[in-house]
Parts: sequence; C-alpha cells; structure tokens
Amino acid sequence: MVVLVGLKARHHSDLTRITAWWRGLGGDGFAALPPPTRSRYTQSDGHEDAAELFAARSLATGTSFAYWHWQSHSAFDRSGTLTGPLYLHWGGDHATVAAGLGDGPPGYRLVSGGPQGAFQLDRVTERDADGLPDPQDEAGVRQFLDRIGTSRHHGSPAPLTGPEERWLHDRLAGPVDPDRVAGFAAALELRGALTPDETSRLLAAWQEEYAGRLSAWPGWWPVLNALLRKEREEAWDVSAALGPAAAEVLAEHPSPRALATVRAMALAGHDSAVPVWFHTYRTLHEPDPYRTARTLSDQLTDHLSGRRSDGERAQAALLTALRTAVTEHWRATHPEADHATALACTALTAVRLTTDDRLPRPLRVAAAHAAYDRLALVRERAARLTGPEAADALAAADRYEAARDDLLAGTGPDLTTYEGALGDLWHRYRTLSPADIAWLRDRLADPATGVQGIAFCLELLHAHGEATETELLALLPRWKKELAKQYRTTYTEWRHPLVTLTCLAQDLAHPAADDLLAWWARPKPLWKAPLRLLTHLGAPDETRAAELWDFTVSGGHDTGHLMTWVLLRARLDGTHPLHVAERLIGKPGMREYVLHRVLIGVADPVQPLWHYAIDPRSHSWWQRAREVADNLRLSAGARAIGLKAASEHYVLRHPDQVRPPLTEGEVNEARAWLDARE
Repeated sequence: MVVLVGLKARHHSDLTRITAWWRGLGGDGFAALPPPTRSRYTQSDGHEDAAELFAARSLATGTSFAYWHWQSHSAFDRSGTLTGPLYLHWGGDHATVAAGLGDGPPGYRLVSGGPQGAFQLDRVTERDADGLPDPQDEAGVRQFLDRIGTSRHHGSPAPLTGPEERWLHDRLAGPVDPDRVAGFAAALELRGALTPDETSRLLAAWQEEYAGRLSAWPGWWPVLNALLRKEREEAWDVSAALGPAAAEVLAEHPSPRALATVRAMALAGHDSAVPVWFHTYRTLHEPDPYRTARTLSDQLTDHLSGRRSDGERAQAALLTALRTAVTEHWRATHPEADHATALACTALTAVRLTTDDRLPRPLRVAAAHAAYDRLALVRERAARLTGPEAADALAAADRYEAARDDLLAGTGPDLTTYEGALGDLWHRYRTLSPADIAWLRDRLADPATGVQGIAFCLELLHAHGEATETELLALLPRWKKELAKQYRTTYTEWRHPLVTLTCLAQDLAHPAADDLLAWWARPKPLWKAPLRLLTHLGAPDETRAAELWDFTVSGGHDTGHLMTWVLLRARLDGTHPLHVAERLIGKPGMREYVLHRVLIGVADPVQPLWHYAIDPRSHSWWQRAREVADNLRLSAGARAIGLKAASEHYVLRHPDQVRPPLTEGEVNEARAWLDARE
C-alpha cells in the first residue's frame, strides 16, 4: 500500500479552496486574472497582466478586473495555509468588482477596502462569549491578536478586558516556545503587563533556541522592553547581542548606560542608532536640539573621518533627527495646520538649516541635500504669506541658493539607500555638471562603493557618454568576485552593472570585452541568461540586432530587450530612438504595454529610463510622457500613447504620492496641460 503523505492536507488547503473559487469567477464586465507567478510582483504588473488578458480574450479594455500579486501571495505558507488576510487588488469599476467577487468562498469572509483600497479575504472563525478564540484555532488566534494589537508602532493600544488578559497569560503558562508565543508576549508588554516570571522564562527559551543569533527571533522586543522596564541586569547583555536593533527600545528607557550604548553603536557606523543617540542625549543632557546636534556632529566627524560614506550617512541621520525635533515643535504650536502647510514647514526647516551658523558644515551639507527638491515648496508658501513671515521665508530661500553649490560640491546621494530613494532623484541627473561627473567617477574609483552604487553611477556616466577607460580599468578587477552576481534591476532606472560594463568595454574596443562576452556566453549561472542580450547595445552590429529582434518577437519575458533593440537600432540608423519605437506601433508580435513603456523611456536617449514599467510616481516618467505627447514630429498614435501615460500619472491622480513632493502650482499646471489636450 502506498501512502501519499500530506496529499489530503494539500488538497483541502486554504490555497486550494480559494483558487478553486477564484477560477469560477468572471462574466458581466468582470474578469478574474489567473493566480500570480513571481513576474506579477506589484499592482503595476497586475494592470499589465490585465491588459494582456484583455487582448488574448478579446475583452473590452474597460472590463473591470481583480487579481492578487506575488507580494499578496505571501499570505499563504508553504502548505497553502492562509497566515494573514489575502489582499485582492482590482481595476475598473469598484461596484462591478464587488459584485463579481461576491461574498467569497464558503468558510471565508470578504471585506471591501472601499473605492481606494483592496479587498481582504480571510477565514471565518468562531469566538466565545468573551470574544476569545479557541487556542487551537490558529486563524482565530491570529485574528484576535490583530484586533487587540501587538505592534508598538501603531500608537497606544486599547486596554485589555479581564478575560482577554487572563487568556494571554494562560498562553504563557508553563514551558514556552518562542516561535508560538511572541504575539501573546507583545500584546501583554504593550500594556506593561508581562510578569517577571514570564519574562524570565521567555528570555531563557529565546537564548536557548536562538543562541548566537538573538536578533533572528522576531518576538524579542517585549522581552527586552520588560527587562529594561524592571531595570534588570540581563537587559545589557541582551542589548549588546542584538546590536543596533536594540537602539529604539533603549531610547524608550533613557539612562546614562543606555546613552553610552547607543553612542557606541552610532560611532561604530550604525546610522540607524544616530536618531536614538540624539533623542537620548537631549533627554539626559541638553534639551536644545541645535546644541545637541552640534555636539553629536563633532563626535561623528572625529570618529568617522576616515570612513567617508559612513560619516555622510551618519550626518544625514543626525540631520533628520534635528529636522524632526524642529518640525515637531512647530506642529505642536500649530495644531490647526493642514498637510500642505506642514509639508511646506518641513521644507522650510531644511532650507533654514542649510545656512544656520549654529550647525557645523557636515550637517549643513546634509541639509542642502534634504532641501534640494523642496525649495519651490518654500517659495510657493512664502508667496501666500505677508509681512515679516513672508520676508523671512524668502530670505531663507535666497540664502540657500547662494550657499547650495558650494556645500554640495563633491557630494552626492547615499548610494546604499533603498533603490526607490535613488530613483526619486534620477531626474536631477538628466544633465550632468562637471561636479556631477567628478563625483560619479570618484565613487566608481572607490573600492567601498557597492554593487548598487556602481550600477547607479556607471549607468549615468555611460548613458551621458562620460564613461572612460579609467572607469573600466577601475572596475575590471572587481567584476568576477563582485559584479558577476545576481542583482535585480526590474524596478530601477539602471541596468545590471556588468551589462553596462560590458557595453562600455565594447564601445571602447577594449581587450577585456572578449573576456566579458565569453563569460556571458557560458550557460551558468542561470540568472544571467535573460540579461545576456542586453549587452548587444555595446558596439552594435546587424547580427546582434537580428538576434535581439528575434527574441523580442518570440514572446519571451522582456527585461529590457525591446528597449535595448530600439536604442541599438537607433545607433545603427543614426536616428532618434523615438522614431524607431514609433514604427513598431501596431506591428504584429509587439506587446502594447511593453512598447508604450519603451516609447516613453527612450524619449531622451542621453538618459533612457530602464524601469520595467511606467513609474506613475516618478518625475522622470512624467516629463518623458509629456514630451512624447507634445512632440509634433511623432505620429498622432505615438503622441496619444504619451498623452495616455501622462493622464494616468500620479501627478494628476495622486499628487501627494509623487516624490520628491510637488508644489500646488506644479499640480495645477499639470492639470491645465492635460485639460488643454483633452
């Protein structure tokens, strides 16, 4: 007899039930997209999949639809069990989608997030007369913990009822499993209710289960907080083992020992500890935020002088802490201020700090960076004020502009920050000043610059024609050990750095190009296969153009292939890539959403936009979409693509989500521009 272990459980898993229900949906102007794969990672991907589905099934483009993407899919564990609400996203008419989804599959509940939110699908669970779940019902326990709150970042929690508190203490009675009781401990400690005995047993279990890696347990916060709250000596050994992760908790229990601990973290280069150091120092020694900032900045300069990147990140973190302190004081004295006014005040604070003589130069440099894209907000706000307040804001803006170039000379963004932050300032580099070029080259020559920084800087220099053999020689010693690694660039404006380096080597006809191309031609590692054809943009010829074209019309997953072919063809033909892309409109084998993104992305061949999709919150994509829409040398069809992309941009739909923030004047001008073309 053969026993298929786990088959029954898998057959009746949440994922199986939900998928079976999902596949039966559709009709009456509503379509349910197939369950996701990893290629549908964001809502943008979902809308692109919908466009493909409509074309494949000959559905009207106005059909309403629903889907979930791969990030939502993480609500299922490996066995298919639902470990949290499944978020269902949608497009089209909200009422049509709600009707199409109905009440959800039997045994589950579907909750609408309203016209601006997602639907949530979760299991139906039972509660007793006190609103408490069966302890064995994992879904019921999860929903109960979500209801009472277990996060210290969501404000003050509601008090527990007597039955609720007793139920939580019962879960911590006897031997504890850290991975099963973290939520119970957090819910109690949020109310200061974790007992000394519970704390000791949790600590012992944590140290045994996670020996040598205490920070790997996601439930460590309530234990450390309880230790600090009770002033127990074990708190300091635990804090040392956790490292910078413990800084925020230490800030909630200020003491000379806590101050010394977070100071050591900050001076070791952990910039996440800097705001905590600032807060704790103010609490214990110096309420004045400016004097505190100067004291800490001087110490950072002394200790991190030989580590440029660490020092710049630490000073930026300190500047953020100072700005927060200043703006919090302003908001406390202006409780009636609306969001736009508060945003303008925050911008004005950064502008003022740039030229504040109370601050040392490293902090004023950080302020100059923070204020760079916010000066227009300050001037717009000043225009609405009267009297001394208006004059003061305008004078601060003038002082900033006079000092900015000197302060920013030889500096640039933090290349280790998250990719979205670098993408937010991509539009600053549409033209490169001599100072920009010098800084980019300096960063590429610095062995401390990581893969993301190399990708960012090399892309800019190469696209603008400023990359030279010097940069190539600086990076060649690093390519096999550092650059020949998987690095996802789907949602960035730059390519994999080894793609760009290979293109540069070919353009320079450098002997290293042969070695690089030979590496790309090998079958392994597998991650590089989709990127190999992107290297054809270097020293292009007709053979490479033909190979790339065959792939673009094959239906294979496009990770920049059509963009590369358009730029390659433009180089061979000596024409603008917009006209190359334009000729593809309506051509068989072209996926419209890819072609539309490419058409807009190549509007400026000196800085093409490599993002996988049109980024609706990006200044760069907004600018290019408008340029395509207004380009009279293009066909009406091409201009219509630009106009459609512009009309769907967040500048018009959700201007508050555009980064850097827009002025009201910029939003009004954008709406007037669209109105004039409809």
